Amino acid sequence: MSFTQTDILKALGTVEDPDLKRDLVSLNMIKDLVVSPDKVGFTVVLTTPACPLKEKIRQDCEEAVEQVVGPEVAINILMTSSVTTQRDNAPLLPGVKNIVAIASGKGGVGKSTVTTNLAVALAQAGAKVGLIDADIYGPSIPVMFNCEFEQPAVKQVNGKNVIIPIEHYGVKLLSIGFLTPPESAVVWRGPMASAALKQFFSDTDWGELDYLLIDLPPGTSDIHLTMVQTVPVTGAVIVTTPQKVALADAHKGMAMFRQPQINVPILGVVENMAYFTPEELPDNKYYIFGQGGGQTLADKFEVPLLGQVPLVQGVRESGDSGFPVVMKEGVTAGVFKDLAETMARQIAIRNANFTQTQRVELKV
Repeated sequence: MSFTQTDILKALGTVEDPDLKRDLVSLNMIKDLVVSPDKVGFTVVLTTPACPLKEKIRQDCEEAVEQVVGPEVAINILMTSSVTTQRDNAPLLPGVKNIVAIASGKGGVGKSTVTTNLAVALAQAGAKVGLIDADIYGPSIPVMFNCEFEQPAVKQVNGKNVIIPIEHYGVKLLSIGFLTPPESAVVWRGPMASAALKQFFSDTDWGELDYLLIDLPPGTSDIHLTMVQTVPVTGAVIVTTPQKVALADAHKGMAMFRQPQINVPILGVVENMAYFTPEELPDNKYYIFGQGGGQTLADKFEVPLLGQVPLVQGVRESGDSGFPVVMKEGVTAGVFKDLAETMARQIAIRNANFTQTQRVELKV
């Protein structure tokens, strides 16, 4: 059977990315196509290493090409990834492809736990990940990564001191907790806290990152405004628990990002402590904080519910020990891995359909 590169590309043009709803050829996801009488080889460049649909896309490509070349011809498909971005030529953090804010309206909903496990899950999938602990007054990331007594290095670049983030579990980290004694309180006015966050962006060598997650403090404060005024944020993830009081505050947090002068895309909602599951009875679910609150919030704002995280004793133990639960075997680890994949997919969809978020100009 005779076939050409054009024939192969035409066949691959029938294979659609399930998330972006466009074919792989027009999305420029087919690279290094090589055709010979007995072999066809090419690379599929996915939009994230955390793609849960990798095997489906590979199988769809193989079936489409086989219809053209027949079963006797060898088909070699290399699956790789290049995380998409809308931050090309950004003056600040030029090597960072996506900046993602993890926010909540209320404290105590497990936002830092979710951020920690998301960051580690993305790193496990092969992504380059950084995490900024922007909760200046109550930093918890150093404890959750078991590095609260470490200090970041400082180097000079063009006569300027630059902070080198600590790296643990494959994630680059920066927190005010690394720069102050663990037992000390940070007693600063708002402008001082905002100045510290700006340094985390402007005076830190983050290098090349696919995702920089920002663990924000509860509420809608100076820190939130400083973030959106300093860098264009790719999108925000809202963490809540199912009960009414948490949902009311999460509603305010989502409304802040939706304000016209801020206009940061909301990637979705994470419902933490969605149900209690005893570790010895993993199939049992007890909705002790209510049921369906996260889905109701997501529906109201017309955004996805990214995932539901169970209330499990092991999650608390992992946070206290500094060994994230996503690194262990178990149902909860799988939940966080699925959550990271879903968030990465939403980022790819956002980058394919919307232009870069603009840095906010606010006089407040």
